[in-house]
Amino acid sequence: MLNDKSILITGGTGSFGKKFVEIILKNFKPKRVIIYSRDEYKQDLMKKDFTKRYPVEISKLRFFIGDVRDKERLLRAFKGVDYVIHAAAMKQVPACEYNPFEAIKTNIHGAHNIVDAALDMDVKKVVALSTDKAVNPINLYGGTKLVSDKLFISANAYSGDDGTVFSVVRYGNVSGSRGSVIPFFKELLDSGKKKLPITDTRMTRFWMTLEDAVNLVLKALDESKGGETFVYKNPSYKVTDIAEALNPGGEIDVVGIREGEKLHEVMITSDDSRGTYDYGDYYIIYPNYIWWSKDSYFKPGGKLIHDGWEYNSGTNEVWLSAEDLRKKIADL
Repeated sequence: MLNDKSILITGGTGSFGKKFVEIILKNFKPKRVIIYSRDEYKQDLMKKDFTKRYPVEISKLRFFIGDVRDKERLLRAFKGVDYVIHAAAMKQVPACEYNPFEAIKTNIHGAHNIVDAALDMDVKKVVALSTDKAVNPINLYGGTKLVSDKLFISANAYSGDDGTVFSVVRYGNVSGSRGSVIPFFKELLDSGKKKLPITDTRMTRFWMTLEDAVNLVLKALDESKGGETFVYKNPSYKVTDIAEALNPGGEIDVVGIREGEKLHEVMITSDDSRGTYDYGDYYIIYPNYIWWSKDSYFKPGGKLIHDGWEYNSGTNEVWLSAEDLRKKIADL
């Protein structure tokens, strides 16, 4: 699928970008892989790391300094690119709340620029990374990502029958990624802390690894026809069990839910269930386009979810215990 193709990843120096590049270099023979991001220092670190680990394949990597806010730079960067993975975003909830105009410029205007540049430069497919925060958003970050998702899904209206295909993949918190709870707890324990802070003992999350995240993007690249939102099936866990897995028998300190934080992750709302199909290990939410037909666009073999169903980490059917989590954390 990606052999002899040119792939560009916005925000490519992040946890997802590095894992994505690692996996495609191991499993495909791309023509070139472009890392598009703002931070020259992070690009330099990534280049040195991949030069050591992939001395042969490093010649396929290109490091472009650029911002998704800069449409002219995107147009130049997208020249000759087959696939774009849009991972760049302002993601920290407090930072978005304190700098709302900046979040809008990056997450919304940046998404608009990606769409325009992809259409103008005849990119084959664009896959945009979304978040559970975009589902029934209660903070600015979630609100900007909801708008971003809508832009990418509706961008197919501008593509025509043979233009760029746009789709979305939706994640929850990726376990072990930068800024997630596992490295945060580990850092506290390494510094000598005896108690781990828990915002609420009822809090649940979905378990998803970086490999899962990359595989879902690859699935979207392979299967998307335009307008789909792909969601993996994942087990749930209690945040208190993460604390127990990392600090067996240790105490916790209940600090209260932070602004913009939810008790449970919701990946698919009951309203979206009317257009959601179950494909075994993942779901696809199909858009409500008047020009769509099942014969042309829907992947066969899916089962329509019953009306009113919600994919919620607190009501999930599959759960991980503290012992299960301990084993999985050891493999990260």
